[in-house]
Amino acid sequence: MKTKTRPIPKGRAVDPKAREEVKTLLGDASRRRDLLIEHLHKINDRFGHLPAAHLAALAQEMKLSLTEVYEVATFYHHFEVVKDGDAAPPALTVRVCDSIACELAGARMLLEKLPAMLGREVRVIPAPCVGRCEVAPCVVVGQNPVGNATPETVKAAVTRREISPEKTKYIDYAGYVKAGGYRLIADCLSGKRTPDELTKIMEDSGLRGLGGAGFPAGRKWRLVAAEPAPRMMAINIDEGEPGTFKDRWYLERDPHRFLEGMLVAAWCAGVGEIWIYLRDEYAACRALLETELSILKKKAPCALPPIHLRRGAGAYICGEESAMIESIEGKRGMPRLRPPYVAQVGLFGRPTLEHNMETVYWVREIVERGPQWFAAQGRNGRKGLRSFSVSGRVRKPGVHLAPAGITLKELVDEYCGGMLEGHALYGYLPGGASGGILPASKADIPLDFDTLQPHGCFIGSAAIVVLSQKDKAAKAALNLMKFFHDESCGKCTPCRVGTGKAVTLMQEKRWNQPLLKELSQVMMDASICGLGQAAPNPALSVMKYFPQEVS
Repeated sequence: MKTKTRPIPKGRAVDPKAREEVKTLLGDASRRRDLLIEHLHKINDRFGHLPAAHLAALAQEMKLSLTEVYEVATFYHHFEVVKDGDAAPPALTVRVCDSIACELAGARMLLEKLPAMLGREVRVIPAPCVGRCEVAPCVVVGQNPVGNATPETVKAAVTRREISPEKTKYIDYAGYVKAGGYRLIADCLSGKRTPDELTKIMEDSGLRGLGGAGFPAGRKWRLVAAEPAPRMMAINIDEGEPGTFKDRWYLERDPHRFLEGMLVAAWCAGVGEIWIYLRDEYAACRALLETELSILKKKAPCALPPIHLRRGAGAYICGEESAMIESIEGKRGMPRLRPPYVAQVGLFGRPTLEHNMETVYWVREIVERGPQWFAAQGRNGRKGLRSFSVSGRVRKPGVHLAPAGITLKELVDEYCGGMLEGHALYGYLPGGASGGILPASKADIPLDFDTLQPHGCFIGSAAIVVLSQKDKAAKAALNLMKFFHDESCGKCTPCRVGTGKAVTLMQEKRWNQPLLKELSQVMMDASICGLGQAAPNPALSVMKYFPQEVS
C-alpha cells in the first residue's frame, strides 16, 4: 500500500497574513534548516518579538515541525515568543547590564530608577554581560550601547530614539591592503608558502588558543588537517564571559587582520568552508563585518573559501565550542557529549577547526615578525603576549596588551594607571566569571596559562576584574553564580540544579560551607561542559581566601 506524503508539517493552522509576511521577510533566502536562527532574527527585528502565528508560518515555510521552531525560539534570550492573545512587549527594550563590572559601577541604581523615568512605553530589564565592561555601567537602548550610563544619558538616548549603535572608525579593506594586508594569504595560495612551514611557525611561537582553553594553535591545525576532507572552520566571537571584551576591541579597530589570519589558518588546515559566529550584542561589529566581508569577496586578492557570518541570539553557553556549532546549525545551543571532539566530528558532522577570534588575529604578525618575536615577549619565565580585558576599580580600564606572566600588581600600576582614588586593592578576578577570585596578597602571581591552577583559579580569556576595599568578594561571587544559573542550558542536572542550589546557599549571611563544598564537587565532577564545571570556582575562592566574609 502506497503511503501518502504530507507536503507540510503537521501542526496548527497557519494564518494567511502571517504566512505572507514571513515569505516577504525571508525573500529569496534559502529555507535550509541551519538558517532557522537567522530567519527568527528577521521576524524578531521586524516586530520586536516573535508572534506565535509567525512561528507557525515559519515552520510551514521551512518544512519543520512547530515544535522544532518553538524549542529554538524559546532557548535564546533575545527572542521573545508572544502567544496568541497575549500582549506584545513595548516597542523599545532597554537592557541594563547587571554583571560584575556593571554591578560594581552602579547598575542596581539604574535598574531602580529607569522604569519610572522612561515610562510604560519602554521596557527596562536586567541583562547579562554585554561585553563593554570598560565603560561600566553599560545600558543598551535597543541595539545602542550607552557606556558610563547615568539615568540622564539613558533617558536622553531614549528621547532622541538613538536605538542603533554608532559606526566605529576602523582600518577598512583599502587601508589594510595599502599596509600590506592579504599578501600573506596570497603568498600561501601562490605556492610561496607551505602549510607545514606556517604551522611550524605557530608551534615555535607558542601561540595558544585565546578563548580560554589555551590549546596550542599549531597543534590544532595539524590535528584537523590530518582528518578526512571536507573540513570546516568555526570562528568563535561569542565572548559572553563577564569581564571579557577583547575580541570586540580588536574587531572594531582592525577587522581584516582577523579575517586574513582566519584564511591562513583555514588554508593550513585544509578547510573548505568557514563560519563566523558573532554574539548578538555586538550589533556595530556585525554591520562592520557585513560591509567588509562584502568588499573582501568582491575585491578578493586570491581565491576565497565560502565565508558565512552567523548571528547569535543571546546565550552565554554558545561560547562553548560544541554549543556554538549546534547554534550555527540552527539548533538550541546545547553542548555535545565528548568524544568525539569537534576536530573529528564538528560542524555538520565534519572535522572542524574551531578558533577564538583573537587567536587568528595574531597569525599575520607572528609570521611577519617571526615566532621568536612572539615567544620572546613575557615575564617571570612565561612566553608571549596577552590581551587583558581590565575593568573594575582601576583608573584606566580597557584592553591592555601586556607580557604573558605579568602580575596583577604590575598590570594595574604599569598599564591601568593604578587604582581609583580612594580605592585600595582588595581582590581580583584573574580569568573572568569562572576563573575564581584571588586576594590582594596574591597579586604577585604571574598571570598566564597554568600559573593560577595551584591557587584554584585560571586565566581563561584573561578578563581581569579588580575589587577594592569597598567591595565584598562574597557579593561578587553571588553575582557570578546568579549569572551561571541564568545561563545554564539545562541539559545536565548538576549544572541546572546545582547553580540554583548554590545561589540559595550563597544568599545566606553565613554560608553552609561543608554543604556548598560538597555541592561544588558534584558540579565539577558531573557537569557536561565547562559552565557547570567552573561555576563553583568563585564560591570556592571566597571560602578559601575570604573566609571572614562568610563565616
